Amino acid sequence: MIFENPPTVIGHRGLGSGHVTPPRPPGADGAGPAPRALAENTLESLLAALDAGAAWVEIDVTRTADDELVLRHDPTTADGAFLVDTAAAECGLPLLAEVFDALPPGVPVDVDVKTILEDAVDPPSRRTGALLVPVLRREARRRPLLVTSFDPSLLLYLRENLPDLPVGLLTWLRFPLWHAIPAASGLGVQAVGLHTGSCGFEHPDSRLRPLEHCVDVAHKAGLEVLAWCPTAETAPVYAGAGVDAVVVNDVPGVVAALDGAASA
Repeated sequence: MIFENPPTVIGHRGLGSGHVTPPRPPGADGAGPAPRALAENTLESLLAALDAGAAWVEIDVTRTADDELVLRHDPTTADGAFLVDTAAAECGLPLLAEVFDALPPGVPVDVDVKTILEDAVDPPSRRTGALLVPVLRREARRRPLLVTSFDPSLLLYLRENLPDLPVGLLTWLRFPLWHAIPAASGLGVQAVGLHTGSCGFEHPDSRLRPLEHCVDVAHKAGLEVLAWCPTAETAPVYAGAGVDAVVVNDVPGVVAALDGAASA
């Protein structure tokens, strides 16, 4: 079992894109710290997500020209240069190993791996999966981990080299849940991650089975189900359908909504 208390709330890229630090109680002078905007995929954002009630945090990981693993969702820097053509020192992005070292031991992390086109032709030792293995092997001794990716080849590589590490296949709108569940089962992974637009009640294709049925089939296939990125309004729907985790941008809002639904 990956998630012990479903639905587990996972902070998407930390506290989420464009979100701010949650309000804190006022101090002795009656004024609390003012909320501040936080950049996603940074240590500060990860810690803020935990402070806001997330049980896990999610990070995006990719590699640079000098084979460093950095936290970044997009394949380019803020200036538009491709990361695969740019050295880590020039990117100004957090290094994966340094973020892991700074996170308190025991904090669970969902590592969303962004493989790159060059992984198809670079020598095996330079590919993203090969660079990840020693970092993940070390980190698995310090905290629960889940590695997710859209790339089946990466998941198969990790299964071969780190057989005890849970991995999950991610889906997107053009690869909906009713295709992803059989694919994930065939790959032998432990989890499947679905975008909210891939679900029955939000997907434009009305032939999809209801979400509850899809989650039930996934569970019968031995898969845990993550939903990303439900809002505070829709998160209780996913919880009611039986998903095991929700990867969210609005951590405090979703935590409050799920607590309210549980007590209703």
